[in-house]
Amino acid sequence: MNTNPVGWFEIYVQDMDRAKRFYESVFQVQLERLNSPVEMEIELWSFPMKSDQFGASGALVKMENGPGGGNGVLIYFTCTDCAVEAGRAATAGGQIIRERMPIGQYGFIALIQDTEGNMIGLHSMQ
Repeated sequence: MNTNPVGWFEIYVQDMDRAKRFYESVFQVQLERLNSPVEMEIELWSFPMKSDQFGASGALVKMENGPGGGNGVLIYFTCTDCAVEAGRAATAGGQIIRERMPIGQYGFIALIQDTEGNMIGLHSMQ
């Protein structure tokens, strides 16, 4: 891993309007609507990001049957090819929840579960 490990986070919500008001109020920011990068209906509102500063950005996410509430936060680790790390996770005793899939101009993601039952995301541009 040649970069900072976390490249993106998602906070899954059940009520987007309520969650958006909460985060905008607490952090005094305006969240920005993102177009869904996949064909399924996903509503995304991103936190502001300054690419020349330290840290990662992320978004509030609402999707049908998506997680929400306790532990509904998904951290994405940046990879060269997320399929490689997903394969390693399965070999190391974890589980692949979602195979590598395209997310349009944003590259690719895979979802894995660690040996403790935690789901994490993997992101790559290839």
